[in-house]
Amino acid sequence: MKYYLIAGEASGDLHGSNLMKALKNEDPQAEFQFWGGDLMQAVGGTLVKHYKERSFMGFAEVILNLNTIRKDFKRCKNDIKQYQPDVIIFIDNSGFNLRIAKWAKQAGFKTHYYISPQVWASRAGRVKAIKRDIDAMYVILPFVKTFYEAHQYPVHFVGHPLIDAISNRHAIKASEFKNKYGLQNKPIIALLPGSRKQEIAKMLSVMLTLVPKYPNYQFVIAGAPSQDFSFYQSFIKAANIHFISNKTYDILSVATAALVTSGTATLEAALFKVPQVVCYKGSWLSYQIGKRLITHINFISLVNLVMDKAVVTELIQDDFTAENLKTELDAILNNNNRVQMLEAYNELEKKLGGTGASAKTAKLIYKALNS
Repeated sequence: MKYYLIAGEASGDLHGSNLMKALKNEDPQAEFQFWGGDLMQAVGGTLVKHYKERSFMGFAEVILNLNTIRKDFKRCKNDIKQYQPDVIIFIDNSGFNLRIAKWAKQAGFKTHYYISPQVWASRAGRVKAIKRDIDAMYVILPFVKTFYEAHQYPVHFVGHPLIDAISNRHAIKASEFKNKYGLQNKPIIALLPGSRKQEIAKMLSVMLTLVPKYPNYQFVIAGAPSQDFSFYQSFIKAANIHFISNKTYDILSVATAALVTSGTATLEAALFKVPQVVCYKGSWLSYQIGKRLITHINFISLVNLVMDKAVVTELIQDDFTAENLKTELDAILNNNNRVQMLEAYNELEKKLGGTGASAKTAKLIYKALNS
C-alpha cells in the first residue's frame, strides 16, 4: 500500500520514522512519500520537503511567513493528488495538518492522525472539524483519550512512542560519554533550549547566566538537529559550557539535572529520570494571544499535565528570570526535592502505557485499511 505521512518538526520525524518501520513489518510492500526529516528518509521512500525548511514558531512568526506557508499548502495538495496514497497519516503539526485534512477528506482520501493536535489545551472547537475530517485518531497521552471521549469521539490510546525510542537506544556510560566529548569529571547540568531559533535565543540567554554560579558542575547544551553549531556559537562564552548536537538522549542519560524548554523534552527528561526545571518564554505578542486561547488548563509541561499535579516547576514568561531559575535549580539539586520528583517520574511512566506505541498504531492502521 501507499502511505503519505506529514510531520513538521524533529519529534514528528522521530515518531514518523518509527511508525514507518512498524508499517513495514505489517505491510512488506509499503511505499512511503512524506514531509519529514532525515530519520524518515533513512527508512526509505520519497521526502517531499524537510521540516527544517518550514519551522515557524508562534503567531507573529507564522504571519511573517504566510506566503511560504500558502505555497506549502498548494504543493502538498498537488503532491497528494499525484501520488494517490491509500491513506494519509498526519503527525502532530496541527496548524498545517488540519487544513490539509479538511481538503483531503473532501477529496476522498482516507485520513488517519497520529499524535493528536493539542485541542485539549486550546480551541476545543476544533474537535468538530477533527470528527468531520479524520477517520481515525491515535493518541499518546491518557488524558487526551478522556478529553475526546467527553466530546463523543472514540480514539485509540496507543501509549507514548518516546518509551520505545528511549528503550531501543544504545546506552552509554557516563565515563565513556565524558571521554568521548572531552568533558570534565564533574556532574552535568543539561540545557535543552528548544529546537527553533527564536526560542533557543530566548531560553539560552537566561539559562547561561547560571554557569558562573556553579563551578562544581559543567553545563552541556543539547543542540537541536535542525540548527547548525554556528547559531549557538554566539551564546557560548564560558569555559565550562559544552555543546553537543543531536545527542539529547545521551546527554540526558548522564545528566544530574536539566533546564528544559516546555514541550516533548519535558517528558524525555522525566523518562530518563532527570530532575528538571521547565522554562518557557515566547514573544510578547505570541504570549498574549496564547494566554487568551489557553484558558482551561493549569500547566504547560506534559509531565504536570499527565500527572495532573505540579511535579516539576514551570517558569513561564515573566517568571522565567535568572534569579528564579537559580532558586529552582538549587531546589532540584537538593536530595529531598530530587527524591520526590523521581518517585513521581516512576508513576508517570506507568501512566504513559508502556512500550509498543508504533507497533500498535501500525497494526490499527493496516487493519483499518484492510477492513
